[in-house]
Amino acid sequence: MGWASWLLVAAAGGLQAFSLAWPWARGQGDGWLTLVGGYGRPLWWLQILSLAVLVHALLAARSPLGAAAKAMVFATSWLAATFWWLFISMHTYGGLAAPLAVAAVLALAAFLGSYYAFASWCFKRFTQVDNAQAAIVFASLWTLAELARGWLWTGFPWGAGGYAHVEGPLAVLPRWVGVYGTGWAAAWLAAWLAALLWRRQSAQPLPALKWVVPSALALLLAWGGLWGLQNASTHGDSGLPGMSVELLQGNIPQDEKFEMGSGIPVALGWYARQLHAATAQLVVAPETAIPLLPQQLPEGYLDFVRQPFVQQGGKQAAMLGIPLGNWDQGFTNTVEGWAPGQTRPYAYDKHHLVPFGEFIPPMFRWFTDLMNIPLGDFNRGALAQPSLHWAGERLSPNICYEDLFGEELGANFGDAATAPTVLVNFSNIGWFGNSIAIDQHLNISRMRTLEFERPMLRATNTGATVVIDHRGAVVKALAPFERAVLHAEVKGREGLTPYARWVHALGLVPLAVLCFGLLALAWWRARRTPRKA
Repeated sequence: MGWASWLLVAAAGGLQAFSLAWPWARGQGDGWLTLVGGYGRPLWWLQILSLAVLVHALLAARSPLGAAAKAMVFATSWLAATFWWLFISMHTYGGLAAPLAVAAVLALAAFLGSYYAFASWCFKRFTQVDNAQAAIVFASLWTLAELARGWLWTGFPWGAGGYAHVEGPLAVLPRWVGVYGTGWAAAWLAAWLAALLWRRQSAQPLPALKWVVPSALALLLAWGGLWGLQNASTHGDSGLPGMSVELLQGNIPQDEKFEMGSGIPVALGWYARQLHAATAQLVVAPETAIPLLPQQLPEGYLDFVRQPFVQQGGKQAAMLGIPLGNWDQGFTNTVEGWAPGQTRPYAYDKHHLVPFGEFIPPMFRWFTDLMNIPLGDFNRGALAQPSLHWAGERLSPNICYEDLFGEELGANFGDAATAPTVLVNFSNIGWFGNSIAIDQHLNISRMRTLEFERPMLRATNTGATVVIDHRGAVVKALAPFERAVLHAEVKGREGLTPYARWVHALGLVPLAVLCFGLLALAWWRARRTPRKA
């Protein structure tokens, strides 16, 4: 059973990745595995079951070091299967040799997996197998590892377990505790199931009256109460006027996007035509829809594109991605907005930059020199930036994977009177080909709409170009890898969720403090409880 147990843990890690967005669902219609438009949907139950396999392996491990090794295999498998598509950006579009690209993905997965290995070492070292608090200890340690992955070295939380729960019974939790708190609840359930199975296999009596039944009842009552509050707060008319929108999906091939002889002329021509032909109140084009700096554009191009949106008395506004800056002052990855009555264009500069893609970490210049990625070093925008006010809505942009960081989006939610009413994501996932990255990123955006109870517009180069409502549901979508325009309506929301209030004030510190507090309480109670002979 030695090798079998290791293979089982590795397979469970792969299933953890697939639970975030089922990779074989796209294009099968609107069945139980798909979203509107055919995008893969998450499988919340698979996330819990696959994590339960790991917890069972930790309970069965003979030593803390053995538990850490099992967790390392699980986490490396999970993370490599989650963001394997980084290989496409590094090899296909960056020109890095395939063996080096594979090694880079595995090295990143193993490095990030070490957080979970350490958490599992602590779990095995300080937890008694028959301790009823083991599930709380595991969930708290696992969540601290998730928080570390999302914060250290600028953070790369892509694929956190909570993202599997934008649907299902735990989808009521994000408005209260965010994605990481939701992940804590999922980890607690997984450990709870694993502990029950362990007791059954080791012929220990199931402590039904002591803690299983009360825990199940508490969970049921809490879920019912939260569902009721969620249902009451997210239904009904927001009172805002709403607006018509057009989302542009240019589908410019990534290997042509920055080429003067192919992708650039196509992008400039197509986006200019669509902006001029638009009839909606708001038109949105994706990240770097205009792939050149203003000084590199044909003379008069920007004036021509802006013209329908800056005339006095106009009824249309536009937002689009464009790089700005120069070699002396540096460059920014920017969303520029135009609306009637403005004295100057609205601008949002990307704050959370992508390592290696948008900034070069210290001591890694040699690595980026191996690849051919254009515009690879940007200046960072401010954390909190104003919204674009238009048609009674407050439109707050975020660019590409910035919507991974709900705690940073929360910087704009300090005051209900000025908080965004609509979130707008501008992305280009074309760097990762026709891969599951598109579906995963969609579910990340859905989590943000649940946390803040705001609709989100997503304008992307290749997909997923969609409208998500304030309850996390995709209400309209374009098929990926098509050049098309999405016509839709959006109505913003006001008010602040509990998550928005505390994450704005304190970031993720309260969640980390809560996890440490639960661990301290469990340690104190374990010290007071005599071990069984």
